[in-house]
Amino acid sequence: MQEKLSNRINSMATSQTLAMAAKARELKAEGKDIIGLSLGEPDFNTPDFIKEAAIQAINDNYNSYTPVDGYVELKDAIINKFKRDNNLTYDRSQIVVSTGAKQSLANVAMVVLNPGDEVLLPCPYWVSYAEIVKLAEGVPVEVPTSVETDFKITPEQLEASITPKTKMIWYSSPCNPSGMVYSKKELRALADVLKKYPDIIVVSDEIYEHINFVGDHASMAGFEDMYDRTVTVNGVSKAFAMTGWRIGYIGAPAYIARACNKMQGQITSGANCIAQRAVITALDAPVSKISHMIDTFKNRRKLIIDLLNDIQGFVTTEPEGAFYVFPNISSFFGKTIKGHEILNATDFSLFLLEEANVATVTGDAFGNPECIRISYAASEDQITEALSRIKKALS
Repeated sequence: MQEKLSNRINSMATSQTLAMAAKARELKAEGKDIIGLSLGEPDFNTPDFIKEAAIQAINDNYNSYTPVDGYVELKDAIINKFKRDNNLTYDRSQIVVSTGAKQSLANVAMVVLNPGDEVLLPCPYWVSYAEIVKLAEGVPVEVPTSVETDFKITPEQLEASITPKTKMIWYSSPCNPSGMVYSKKELRALADVLKKYPDIIVVSDEIYEHINFVGDHASMAGFEDMYDRTVTVNGVSKAFAMTGWRIGYIGAPAYIARACNKMQGQITSGANCIAQRAVITALDAPVSKISHMIDTFKNRRKLIIDLLNDIQGFVTTEPEGAFYVFPNISSFFGKTIKGHEILNATDFSLFLLEEANVATVTGDAFGNPECIRISYAASEDQITEALSRIKKALS
């Protein structure tokens, strides 16, 4: 029945992170003891002070449609957060609240891109970037990096990738999946290239902003000559352990924000009323209220790096943020292990699922086909057991 569906959906790839999670759930349902290290979901509960705000909102009878671009009080909280944490000044006309940062990204792509417009994607990139761009009839252009370059692009690479069709560049910092963080100096060097091309719009995905182990977070919009052409995307899913609450937002040039508001008004309208009221409380709180989670992720990072370094064939960098490692596993390509022929990262990831009962995600999904993504948003016991299983399966 595929012929009855649109070319749009038939040509769209399935999210590899969600596909692997679904496969892991199927195996669990069959009775297999699967350790899931595939999803980017904190294993913490949402902090109580945020849950209490949601309960209060229910008791205060927040149950009606919300403004398409978000409650004024939430927009003000976002404005204050941008100023406090990023030294960025926005007004209400520049803020749009959406049903998760993924919708924020999709809105931006749909209102900016025309058929054939190119979007530069420094590799590795978050799995949905390329498909969102293609859905908006744009052309994703991968800019390759490697473990040897800490998975960061250079100004020279950026310059070489720009063509007359380049309309945007999308990147995340801290990066999903590599965990690497662009410093202010590194962003400035990229901005020095981009300032020669004033029509290129930057989308800076900062959803992992607070899960940063190397110091101050830098925003591209913080540079005066980049502010009017940068869309800063953020949300509460990761640092606040609110993945299911589905609230994301942008700070953007007013004309882009207006267009996103128009788009959203025809697709979903405003985001959930209770979640929005809870996020006001989350963003108004000092970052210290969530520091215990960040400290835990840092401890897990050390644990998983130490365990990976003890397995021959894995080559990895030390992530600077987020909660992923992205090791190069190409040394296993061309080998047959326990009857499994390993030709690529997808084969390797499936081998780990079937032989070690550990779910990871192939690097093909992120534009780096020599790597796999392993999430350490899991307990230390689970991480230790998972890496023990992997080592045993490869021995």
